[in-house]
Amino acid sequence: MPHEALNVQQVARYLNLPERDVLRLAARGRLPARRVNGGFEFRKGQIDQWVEQHMPELSRDRLADIERGVSAHHGLDAHSAIVTPLLPPDGIQVPLGGRTRDGVLRALGDAADRAGLVYDRTELLEELRRRERLGSTAIFPGVAFPHPTHPLPYHIAESFVIAGLTPGGVPFGCRSGGLTRLFFLICCKDERTHLHVLARLARMLDGRTVEVLSACQDAAQMRARLLEREQALLGG
Repeated sequence: MPHEALNVQQVARYLNLPERDVLRLAARGRLPARRVNGGFEFRKGQIDQWVEQHMPELSRDRLADIERGVSAHHGLDAHSAIVTPLLPPDGIQVPLGGRTRDGVLRALGDAADRAGLVYDRTELLEELRRRERLGSTAIFPGVAFPHPTHPLPYHIAESFVIAGLTPGGVPFGCRSGGLTRLFFLICCKDERTHLHVLARLARMLDGRTVEVLSACQDAAQMRARLLEREQALLGG
């Protein structure tokens, strides 16, 4: 629940941080919180947004810590594959159409629609555009994670990920500059799945993996590389 109230101890467990670090970040205004009775109260939805915004700055170890905390909070298994099982049979597009940001979003939405996962394609596209207006989801060099502003429990049949690789890259507003070639459309029916998937993908897509995926010649090859990477991350 995005409006779920958390105390310092709960946020510390959620982010796998010492309580003193949570207090310090909140006191300095670097972690969203409000003062209540001399202490701090946090909203889970704001903490989730904070994690998403700061992912590019976090080390792989910190992302792993956060993923474990998020998984424990929601009762999810941090040691099981989550990204690759959410890719439908035709959920990888190589090449992915679209030469502009909106063209890419339409191509991703079309792929989800063809897979029978979307009840209202028009509404999904508007949600994706709304999220991009808040700030680009190209938070890593060469990679973007388009997603709705909020989970869509009534607009999609089930949680899913659609992956795509554009031939030459498109300008997608990456904060570090450059073109974006790899896209992962993340659509979840609930917020706990969304943050879990986002954290897992952020851990999977290190520089070397981005290079490997960008060199894939077809969907089957990309699926195999993604499966290998997620299994390797889990020690399998």
